[in-house]
Amino acid sequence: MGTPDFAVEPLRRLVEAGKNIVAVVTMPDKPAGRGHKIQFSPVKEYALSVNIPLLQPVNLKDPEFVEELRSYQADLQIVVAFRMLPEIVWNMPPLGTFNLHASLLPQYRGAAPINWAVINGETETGITTFFLQHEIDTGNIIMQEKITIAPDDNAGIVHDRLMMLGADLVLQTVNQIESGNVASIPQPDGELKAAPKIFKDTCLINFNTTAESVRNLVRGLAPYPAAWIELTDPIGNTTNMKIYEVSKELCTPSHPAGTLICDGKKILKVAVQDGYIHLDQVQLAGKKRMPAADLMRGTDLTSYSIKQ
Repeated sequence: MGTPDFAVEPLRRLVEAGKNIVAVVTMPDKPAGRGHKIQFSPVKEYALSVNIPLLQPVNLKDPEFVEELRSYQADLQIVVAFRMLPEIVWNMPPLGTFNLHASLLPQYRGAAPINWAVINGETETGITTFFLQHEIDTGNIIMQEKITIAPDDNAGIVHDRLMMLGADLVLQTVNQIESGNVASIPQPDGELKAAPKIFKDTCLINFNTTAESVRNLVRGLAPYPAAWIELTDPIGNTTNMKIYEVSKELCTPSHPAGTLICDGKKILKVAVQDGYIHLDQVQLAGKKRMPAADLMRGTDLTSYSIKQ
């Protein structure tokens, strides 16, 4: 059960290892882009390429879906980047249902564990397989693997590393369950960091903080959905700019936090509490992503300010 690219690699690994995948469950098709063309999920595209039966329920509690799912008589269900399952679904197979989660549980339970680990400046994260139970992301841990988050890694880089590591861990977990020697342990108690869903307001940069905090926010939201700022021109018109890469200039700033400094050539930076943040890779609304110096060659930003 899965939908995005993150779920394709584990499925591919299971298929290539000769596991008997009796069906795949993914999200219903939806229109996308300006032409509103119907778009298949990455998981659906892969499942079709290897001729695996597909289920695309709108409602996971729909009796027709539940009966169809039951008809496949699966021994085990595997969930990767999917929806929250009702008990009638996750409790169906005799060997249970396990989930692949992109954090070292119990830390970063929730919808956006990779983003929040980077936003919070973590130097380590990982991947976990665990059995599903009633409360989301709380079931007994089966296996875990750690990785280091390098200082220049963004969420996209960490995502891709965890995707490949997760594919290996799913196959290892299936092999362990298949052998009958699976061991799982309850998640430890303690102070927990959450990973709630990312909304547009989450991505708005607050410059009244440290350079490191701003840089981590930008890294944690790159390349998607991307941090952003709202610019105001001299007559009060506003436009949004996405920020993909920044660098720090640590010093005692000579401007109030949130002040935009632009020389119209190479320098596009914003004052923060302990220096300046240079906006290196940006995307002004209606334009492509590019280095700030390239943008300034065609767009005069010298009289713009940041709406706080």
